[in-house]
Amino acid sequence: MQYTILGIILMILMLLYFKVADRYNIIDKPNQRSSHTEITLRGGGIIFWFSALIYFSQNIQTNYFFFTGITLVSLVSFWDDIQSLSNKIRISIHFLAITLIFYDLEVFTLMPFYGVAIAYILAIGLINAYNFMDGINGITGLYTLVVMGALLYVNKNIQFFFDAVFIKYAMIASLVFLFFNYRKKAKCFAGDIGSIAIAFWVIYLVLKLILVTGSLVWLLFLAIYGVDAICTIMHRLYLKQNIFEAHRLHLYQVLSNEYKIQHRLVSLYYAIAQSAVSASVIFLYQKVSDIVLFVIVISPLLLLYTLKFYLLNKSDLKLKV
Repeated sequence: MQYTILGIILMILMLLYFKVADRYNIIDKPNQRSSHTEITLRGGGIIFWFSALIYFSQNIQTNYFFFTGITLVSLVSFWDDIQSLSNKIRISIHFLAITLIFYDLEVFTLMPFYGVAIAYILAIGLINAYNFMDGINGITGLYTLVVMGALLYVNKNIQFFFDAVFIKYAMIASLVFLFFNYRKKAKCFAGDIGSIAIAFWVIYLVLKLILVTGSLVWLLFLAIYGVDAICTIMHRLYLKQNIFEAHRLHLYQVLSNEYKIQHRLVSLYYAIAQSAVSASVIFLYQKVSDIVLFVIVISPLLLLYTLKFYLLNKSDLKLKV
């Protein structure tokens, strides 16, 4: 009953936001780099902040660092959705927000200096990877459901590390968002506020699990996004492109834009692939070493990513497009 009520409240909040977005012209206009072709309401991912707000209102004594952090990244992201901000401002706020959850999770005490530095790089990288990958209908919502579902399973069956309700609130928000986004013609897009807020939520939980178990294998719950984002950045650096500018070189973009595979189907492929990876991680956890598990998972994903170059060549596209 609790989650039904939450779903109804979030649905109402989303509908109210649509009126605000329509009133103030908060829209996404497609350009030559976009994977969509129609003007659509932007910032629907604000639903994730609303869900965090509702959870925080019920757990105000224990979750204020996380909520402050997600509020900071949500505010700067929403501002960026309306009026573009410089990368320096956005990254500075991300750094501050991450510092808050690091303090909350006692990262500065539990990790050596070099570990903290690596954690900052990974956290900021994952936030941006989540944002880069948010480009077609359904991909953010479905992927988040898979990631949160895996974390929920681990929390219940392998290692308790956080309040399960906290994880479920993110999943309910994803379902509500998907109701409006996972369509042939999406009612709204997540915008930066959605992709970055939920990425912040995911990072908080994954980091907590890593600290509790002392294992890095849980980073593989983000392996599909990670491999696509990192390899695409390397590809663009090789092409001497500005990695902060919009482009169409992610594998999902090639499948959607160049091969005209339905967006919802490509999003489903990514969710299924991550489900398979997460299931493998859960099954092999403590059966093989962490390094071996990383090799088992990452190696085939790197090979799969090379499919992009075959597709680009086959369609007679230049790699510098």
